[in-house]
Amino acid sequence: MIIGGTLVAVLTQNTHVINDAVIKNTQEAVVFAIGLTGIMAVWLGLMNIAEKSGLIKKIGKFMSPFIRLLYPEIPKDHLAISSIVMNMVVNMFGAGNSATALGLKTMNELQRMNPHKRAASNSMCMFLVINMSSIQLIPLSVLKIRADAGSLDPTEIIGTSLVATSVSTIVGIITCKLLERKY
Repeated sequence: MIIGGTLVAVLTQNTHVINDAVIKNTQEAVVFAIGLTGIMAVWLGLMNIAEKSGLIKKIGKFMSPFIRLLYPEIPKDHLAISSIVMNMVVNMFGAGNSATALGLKTMNELQRMNPHKRAASNSMCMFLVINMSSIQLIPLSVLKIRADAGSLDPTEIIGTSLVATSVSTIVGIITCKLLERKY
């Protein structure tokens, strides 16, 4: 009983400290979420414009040999290809939160082609690995976090980020290709 009473006494004495911490941290979380929402809105808008202007198709044609190598199961002009390209572009510019909607759209398209609906296809697995590792040319979300934290040079992470994400993506692709199922 003494231990329980002591715990209640400590909690009662420190209630104001706990309340202050909760209020401060929830305020910071809301400000951070609003900032990320702004980044997401800009990138989703840019991707929408890029898709409607035909830019995504041009990027897709440029990336076509690479895409064909990674996703041989997807027909050449299938909607999933443009979704994959848009997702890769958004991820390369570090706006991963904005890529979520594009990733869901892509997975939906890949599932429609999937002959085994209860298991992920090779293309779905490859997309997930590339989406998760995603080479980042400009990690916008990380730059924003560093800038908000008061970093003197938020961009100094770009080189390290490019190397780390390139290595993780290459390892992921190789692993996927080694483990893919043959139907």
